[in-house]
Amino acid sequence: MTSAALQLLLAAGPQEPGLSLSVGGGSSAPVKIFLLLTALSFASALLVSVTSFTRIVIVLSFLRQALGTPQLPPNQVVIGLALVLSGFVMAPTANRVYGEALGPYLEERLPPGEALARASVPLREFMLRQTREQDLALFVELSRSPRPTRGDELPMTVVIPAFMVSELTTAFRMGLFLYVPLLLIDLLVAAVMTSMGMMMVPPMMVALPLKVGVFVMADGWRTVIASLARSFG
Repeated sequence: MTSAALQLLLAAGPQEPGLSLSVGGGSSAPVKIFLLLTALSFASALLVSVTSFTRIVIVLSFLRQALGTPQLPPNQVVIGLALVLSGFVMAPTANRVYGEALGPYLEERLPPGEALARASVPLREFMLRQTREQDLALFVELSRSPRPTRGDELPMTVVIPAFMVSELTTAFRMGLFLYVPLLLIDLLVAAVMTSMGMMMVPPMMVALPLKVGVFVMADGWRTVIASLARSFG
């Protein structure tokens, strides 16, 4: 190797800022990108476990089955509507998470551990507002941890499963309230058709337009969406 080539190699060596990691105060850009990509890989699990998505999508699925249109609206529409409503419901909590934890962390004003602790506070408050006391008591008992005196003393390993069980209970309860009135239309149509001797005509052919008509005249979509949004108040 010639001396000119050696000097060029030595000159190019230190000039690699992309590979440097700051060990001291702040995290480097590659580390931040890695952490964000790791968080995004768990986005679907977080969406189901710590947000309002589960309740909304289950209630909308119940409504679709009760109307007798299992393919309408399509799955993409149901999931899209559930995502939009979840974003609307979770917007105040997301703003607090960004303002108190994520924003300062990206600006290198908070270490990762403190940012995570601050981000868990708004999420815990949201979940505790929707969680039933008996579900919390169940998971506190199952975890064999001492009973806390305040909600902020509850670990997320207790709050998240209790929140999910409460969300399933609430969603099935709301779905039942939607299902029963529409089921009564099915029973009424079947009884009338049986009394008229119309055995060869499927009751669903008559009940389906009646249920859709009643739902549309009652402004059903607005009522259901309003009830879902207000249920998280």
